[in-house]
Amino acid sequence: MVFEQTIAQVMLIADPILDEQELELVDLEYQQIGSEWLLRFYLDKVGGINLDQCAAFSRELSAVLDVEEVITVAYRLEVSSPGMDRIIKKDADFERFKGEVVRVKTLVALDPDGRGYLRKTFVGELIGLEQGKVIVDQQDQPEGRVGLAQVDIDKVNIEPQF
Repeated sequence: MVFEQTIAQVMLIADPILDEQELELVDLEYQQIGSEWLLRFYLDKVGGINLDQCAAFSRELSAVLDVEEVITVAYRLEVSSPGMDRIIKKDADFERFKGEVVRVKTLVALDPDGRGYLRKTFVGELIGLEQGKVIVDQQDQPEGRVGLAQVDIDKVNIEPQF
């Protein structure tokens, strides 16, 4: 409960800064790694985000967080772009990235075509989001197009193509 409250308070502070700087929050992580706490923002912007924009957001957010004392433990703030393997979380992202090759990792092993072949990773072209299912066309798999329920998905990332 305290964890969720902390994230909610951080977002109350971060939202106006994001709006002012015309930035999009792609993902937010707040986690303990060893003895250290990490607050990590992944940001994007129309046309892409650069290092100076990440630094400007970090400076402004850090100053307000220090004054407000929202986080009561020592932590490290990181701000970066979503990278080539950008996570896809929001419904709008599934529309925006249609046609991209994605990697979907599920929470549990699934057998999408009922052949008894269980797996947790699905790679293919993102067709979109339909009725709570992420549709992926796996051209190199026997089951081809699969619909994976959002509730069964751990994460969806763009699969960089080289």
